[in-house]
Amino acid sequence: MIHFIFMTKQNYIEHLKNNFFLAYPVMLSQLGHMMVNVADSLMVGQLGALPLAGASLANVIFHLLLMFGIGVSYAITPLVAAADGARDTNKSTELLKHAILINTLAGVFLFTVVSIGGQGLYYLNQPKDVVEKALPYLNIITLSMIPLMLFQTFRQFAEGLSLTRQAMIIVIGSNIINVALNYIFIYGKLGLEPMGLNGAGWASFIARVILALWMALYIYKGKSFIPYRKGFAIGRYSKLLIRKILSLGLPAGFQFIFEVGAFGFAVIMIGWIGTEALAAHQIAINLASISYMMASGLSAAATIRVGNQLGVKDIPSLRAAAFTIYGMVVAFMAVCAAAFITGRYFLPSLYIDDNQVIQTASSLLIIAGFFQISDGVQVVSLGALRGLADVKIPTALTFIAYWVLALPMGYFLGFELEMGAQGVWYGLLIGLSIVAVVMFWRFNHLTKQLLVKHHL
Repeated sequence: MIHFIFMTKQNYIEHLKNNFFLAYPVMLSQLGHMMVNVADSLMVGQLGALPLAGASLANVIFHLLLMFGIGVSYAITPLVAAADGARDTNKSTELLKHAILINTLAGVFLFTVVSIGGQGLYYLNQPKDVVEKALPYLNIITLSMIPLMLFQTFRQFAEGLSLTRQAMIIVIGSNIINVALNYIFIYGKLGLEPMGLNGAGWASFIARVILALWMALYIYKGKSFIPYRKGFAIGRYSKLLIRKILSLGLPAGFQFIFEVGAFGFAVIMIGWIGTEALAAHQIAINLASISYMMASGLSAAATIRVGNQLGVKDIPSLRAAAFTIYGMVVAFMAVCAAAFITGRYFLPSLYIDDNQVIQTASSLLIIAGFFQISDGVQVVSLGALRGLADVKIPTALTFIAYWVLALPMGYFLGFELEMGAQGVWYGLLIGLSIVAVVMFWRFNHLTKQLLVKHHL
């Protein structure tokens, strides 16, 4: 233990520097990924509360299942990071080949589920005009499920090798394309008829196809990836390796299902209140998602650093690197919290010119400010635990925190105590806080056990 404390103090700046240069491209990449939705909401919001509410409702279904797919794709990162730490190029190549198969099939499956399940929006007791706006948009953005899963395959593979910058450039580039196409399609430029919300859907689809093709070309042609090019070969798959990837990916996918699903069901509950409340929720959750996605960049760095150090069996460095990332995410999310609280009126005004919606959104942003640090700690904990290949218990804990505690509490506060949208959000605040504390404790506990096991 004395050795660990000494090493942490001695190498704190080094860990901070390594974490930063590994994490910032992922953070900007995640931000760029999220900005597709932000751009859609900002530009669609200029058309009024109804299209904005429609986008919110459609994105509940789409992002719930997309995040499940992203969770499945996350399995490759710790496995590749551990193989890279052990200098096992052949294993990394096989992981790439199997991940392409698994994630392509996952994309087809998710596309089919969303296509069939979209009609279920009519049975969620939502405003009929909102559902009628949401469905065509949902059908369009569902087409991008497969290219997004292919992009995730190559991105997570590159991140497992600690190569994070190119994905950042590609995401930002495709995001610029999305904004330009939004302007053309939504408002009807260059001789096209205005397409409104559906235009945002087509813009996102085209941008995401470009995103996937660009990333695939980078992995296939990039000099750093020449040793792994055989990973593009088809055939001779290992059932054992498929099971290994799925044993990590499926629980990670369900972690996202439970968390994103909780926020998605919150949208459904707020939709029972009315269109203006739903539009306000879309604005607040859109802003909160920006900080969350950037924090997930630090989470990805935690997965990579923990996986690498586990591969070389350096547990003191593993803990030092992880706890440095915890400090980074707390500092970052504290700044986000201050921005949400101080800008609670200005930020919603960027989305819409509707005083009632802005007032409601401002009250939600105060609550979002309070749960920023909890949100950051829990997402980094999940990433660090994923690096340890610990996914099953965290999945169960996530389910309990959100679906057993947060949502019932949100319903009670929102409807029984008539606190409205704010009550639903207070329930989410409770769930995030509980899961953050428990996940941090688990990571600390498991890594202490590893210290004892390796006699350090």
